[in-house]
Order: sequence, then C-alpha cells, then structure tokens
Amino acid sequence: MTDPTIDSNKDVEFVRFVVSQIVGNPDEIKIERKVDEMGVLITLEVGKDDMGKIIGKSGQTAKALRTLLRIIGSQNNARVNLKIVEPIEA
Repeated sequence: MTDPTIDSNKDVEFVRFVVSQIVGNPDEIKIERKVDEMGVLITLEVGKDDMGKIIGKSGQTAKALRTLLRIIGSQNNARVNLKIVEPIEA
C-alpha cells in the first residue's frame, strides 16, 4: 500500500474547488486533513448559511462528494473519508 501523504493536496484541492463553486461564501470554507491508520479524514466546515447547499436534498450532494473522494483515494490506494462539521451557533 502506498503512503497516503503522497498527492496529499489533490484531495483537499478537489474539495476546496467543488465546495467553493457550491457555497455563497467561499471565504468561510475551512478544510483540515488528517492521516491515521484508518486512512485519510478530510474535515469540512462552511458557514451556517451554506450548510444546506453542501448537504443537498436528502444528503445527495454530500454523498456525491464522498463518492468522488473515494475514487481519488483509490487512485492512491488510500481510504478517503469526508466529515462535514456543523457550524456552532453563536
């Protein structure tokens, strides 16, 4: 199995590009990438106004993003997961 840190920016850049096209406030996008024995975990935070756009109707947008990330991960023999963090109400 190859090292998942190779091409580490490819999955983050993909998420940033796609999400910035969907949301109304691309400046509020925060993406964090962690690698452990389970694979790669990408954590996504967006503004509370954009949360519905990222999840999509019945979660279809989030599901599609996760599917595409798995494909990117499979090219590098890495398991890539996406976690969407709900914004904290102030």
